[in-house]
Formats: sequence, structure tokens, C-alpha cells
Amino acid sequence: MPGHTRRFVSRLTRSTLALVLAGGRGSRLRQLTLWRAKPAVPFGGKFRIIDFVLSNCLNSGIRSIGVITQYKAHSLIRHIQLGWGFLRGEFGEFVELLPAQQRIETSWYQGTADAVYQNLDIIRNHRPEFVLVLAGDHIYKMDYGPMLAEHVKMGADMTVGCIEVELDKARAFGVMAVDEDGWVVDFQEKPAEPRPMPGQPGHALVSMGIYIFNTEFLFEQLIRDSDDIDSSHDFGKDIIPYVIRKYRVRGYPFRDQATGGRAYWRDVGTVDAFWRANLELIGVTPELNLYDEEWPIWTYQEQLPPAKFVFDDEHRRGMAVDSMVSGGCVISGARLRHSLLFSNVKVHSYASLEDAVVLPDADIGRHCRLRRVVIDKGCRIPPGTVIGEDPEADAKRYHLTPEGVVLVIPEMLGQELHHVR
Repeated sequence: MPGHTRRFVSRLTRSTLALVLAGGRGSRLRQLTLWRAKPAVPFGGKFRIIDFVLSNCLNSGIRSIGVITQYKAHSLIRHIQLGWGFLRGEFGEFVELLPAQQRIETSWYQGTADAVYQNLDIIRNHRPEFVLVLAGDHIYKMDYGPMLAEHVKMGADMTVGCIEVELDKARAFGVMAVDEDGWVVDFQEKPAEPRPMPGQPGHALVSMGIYIFNTEFLFEQLIRDSDDIDSSHDFGKDIIPYVIRKYRVRGYPFRDQATGGRAYWRDVGTVDAFWRANLELIGVTPELNLYDEEWPIWTYQEQLPPAKFVFDDEHRRGMAVDSMVSGGCVISGARLRHSLLFSNVKVHSYASLEDAVVLPDADIGRHCRLRRVVIDKGCRIPPGTVIGEDPEADAKRYHLTPEGVVLVIPEMLGQELHHVR
């Protein structure tokens, strides 16, 4: 495999079934998840959040993938059907959708562990040697091959992918403690006072929501957990704390393969984090390289014409500085600065955008001034609208984040894209 020397495609990856947990609501993203699950939220100009974990699987040589869905999954299901149907089932390659369908219980998925438990019969039919459980709502590039290799080499029952984060951010995650040999000795789910890493008082080691199990061991733990009436049936809250006390759980630190330092990993779980992570991509050398030919991010992309910039008058010039503009966009006598436009965005004359993240199919009217905004898919911003200059006025009509970013969705503008009556 020329040019791909870092990949670890082997019998291990071919014997692994990846299960992507993509059923979460993502309520901290506020109205961005009003009509879609968090993994289906657009990201990076032309992708969806889930494309990153699915591309990691594909690039790692794992081509048996189940996507577990639940909350408002239509756009996610449609995206996977359109963009991920190129794998060949006769070769054991697939991206299989596993919606909540009450196969075992009479209820919907009760937690992350229950979501896997309710699909035990499907997992058994695929007969994997290992099961890789993945969160479908994080942005990162990771080769799962070396993690599988270490799991087998060390004789672990379970391996947890982990990453270092600043101590003040760690309370939003599961915090792990490992001994000097790399075995997990303690785990706290979203603690109020996270435990710092030894020798690094400003950082904590947190779970990335990446778990490798020996398949039979996973079955045993899920069945045991299902029988526990006091369990919330969640990997972080229930499975990991129990397994740590009795079995061999390995912590696998995720690091940059080139430098050995901290790798890029973003939980875009809030509007502020989502806005910031998108605008990071505009930088000269961003941490997340979308132009990496060795680790492509796959997605569904409709066929669109190139972006177009029109008019070159003194006060009506179609231009973009320090920005990323996707296919199908037309910048008609408007100015963009440090902004990211997704596909099919139209920006009309005399408008100005700065620090703006604009999702697909939005239309920005003439003379609009938008600053520090996230504009949701399909919004029609009326001519002359000003957002991002008066926080008090913005908060009355839109969602204003703690960091002063303004989220605008069609419903806030009196526009109904989803007719429910």
C-alpha cells in the first residue's frame, strides 16, 4: 500500500466489527440538533460529523461497520445511504444501519451499553473476533490498527482510547487513572473535581469513547449489565467502573503519530466548540489537515458547480479573505473575512460576513452584517439584517452562547423547513 505506511491493516482489523454510537441527541448543541442527531450535523464545509469516525474505520482497514441510530435519525440515515453505500457486501464490507427497533426489549435504547446489547443477535451473526465501540460525534483522525495490536499483545479484556485534556475541561468527560504500566486503575464519569495526571497537574486523562472488547467478553458484560436493575446501562457510568475492578482494562493514549505529542481531537458538543473547530480549519496550517491524501475523509457530496465571486466595483466587490468557500456558493458583490461557507450558500450584494460559519443552502440578503455567527442550513437572512453587534438584541431573537457566538436557525426567522402539521 504505497504512501500509506502508517496504516495497520491486518488480520486484526479484518476480524473487527466497529459499532458507531450515533443515536445521541446532542442537546448541548442547542437548536442545531432540533431536527437532526448530533453525528449528522454538518462540519468542515462539506462533511458531516459522523464522516470522520467512518473514514477512520475505512482508512484503518475496518470495513465491517454498524451505525446505531435513534434520535431524529432521518438525515443521518439518508446521508449514510447516499454516501456510504460503496462497500461490497460480498467481501464482508458494509456500513449497516442499526436503528432502535425493540429487538430484545420493548423499549428504546436506554443507554450506550443497552444500544449494543439490543443488537447482540446481529453482532453474533457477523462473528467478529473483536468489537470496536466508537462515539459517532467527535472530530479526529486515528488509525485503530495499532490500538487493536496493543490490545491483543497485552492480553487485555478491554482497551479504552484516551487523550489528555486541560483539567477545567475534563469534568465533561470520563476521567481515567492508569498505573505506570498503562493499566486503568480508576474511572470517574464526569467528576466535579477531575483527578490530574501524575506529574501534570494541569491535565487529566479522559476517555475518548473508544472501546475495544474481545467479543465473548463484551457479550458477558452486556448480559450481566442488562440483568442489573440498578444500572443505567451506560459504558461510562456502569460497564467501565465494574470491569476495572475485576478484569484487565488497558488505557491506550491517543498521540500524534508524527510528533508523539497530543493528537487533534475535538468534542464539538457545544455551539461555541462547534464554531471554534470549524473556524480553526481556515488557518494556514490547521491541526486538522483536510488536504491529507494519506488519510482522506470520505463523505457524500452532491455534484455542484465551483464557487463563484462576482462584481468588482469599488463598493460592490465579491471577495473572500482568509476563508473557505464550498462548491455551489455564489458571493455576489459581498465581502467575507475569516468565514467558512458550506455548499450552496448565496451571499448577496453589499453584505459582509466575519467569523461566520454558514451551513448549506443558506441565503444571506443584501446589506446584511453578520459577525461571530453560526447560520443553520436553509436559513434565509432578510436584507439589512445585523447580527453580532448588539448582544442584548441578539439574545432576544436568537441563541447567544456564553462566548458571544450567535446561533440562527430557520424557526427563529419564522421560516418552517419542517412542516409537522
